[in-house]
Amino acid sequence: MHLIVPFAGTVSEAGRLALQSLSLPHLDHLLGRLSPGARHGSDEFSLNAPHEQALAAARGWAAGPGDALPFAAVAAAALNLPAGPAGQAAWGQLTPVHLDVGAEQVSLTEPAALALDEAESRELLSAVRTLFETEGFTLHWAAPRQWLATHALFDGLATASLDRVAGRNIDPWLPDHRSARLIRRLQNEVQMLLYTHPLNDRREAAGLATVNSFWLSGCGRLPATAPAATGAEPQIDDRLRAPALAEDWAAWCEAWRALDAGPISSLARQGGGFTLTLCGERHAQAFAPAPQSLWQRVSATWRQPAALAVLEAL
Repeated sequence: MHLIVPFAGTVSEAGRLALQSLSLPHLDHLLGRLSPGARHGSDEFSLNAPHEQALAAARGWAAGPGDALPFAAVAAAALNLPAGPAGQAAWGQLTPVHLDVGAEQVSLTEPAALALDEAESRELLSAVRTLFETEGFTLHWAAPRQWLATHALFDGLATASLDRVAGRNIDPWLPDHRSARLIRRLQNEVQMLLYTHPLNDRREAAGLATVNSFWLSGCGRLPATAPAATGAEPQIDDRLRAPALAEDWAAWCEAWRALDAGPISSLARQGGGFTLTLCGERHAQAFAPAPQSLWQRVSATWRQPAALAVLEAL
């Protein structure tokens, strides 16, 4: 078993202050008998969030901070979507979003907050489909917040994940290399088309945020050969994500306490055969049981690494 916990730590000063109030007895106990393993990440400005790098590494992919991680291709394969004539199409995920244009910056509203339903999502996809298809893209509806597209442009195209841009200024994350110029142009055209779309008129009348753009992420093609995965497909417990992105630190602390009393407590009762990867905005750190001498087991009772110190280092 491999449990990945995204947003276990934060770079927010308010969040780090809230962290000091947390008591996580099961995590404290568990870390006392685990040894650190693989570490991923660099800083909070990398394209890929540490938990995505950890997941990519577990699947045997190249998992650097700036690598193209083909999560869209995984989603397409799970839906049995056509993989192209060679069986290895390059995919990208298009997420319908609301861009909030302020006086000094443009920020991306957390997509889940749009409460977009299937009918609305399909209506929007139908509206923008021609813009993409005339440029050689093939689009597929997958979920209300997930459209999948194929195009040669996506092969190796590294873009910022949604977990990097949600709730934040998008300027540092916009792709500016030559291969992404078409994407930037399509974003502009989609924004103009959706500005007067009837669906957005209805949403405004209902007091809902409009859908006025899309965000591209998860680009690439699956490896041609089976990757050397490091074990079973990890389980991802993302209950900390929503409060962290909303900077609701009281809710984040409450979610951490529930996580500690639930999955972390369960791991603490296991003898071995598992990996725990804790992920912040800068780093992901794996921990796993390791053989210990009698002295190591005894001394660990007074040398346990404090959970808060581990989380602060993420």
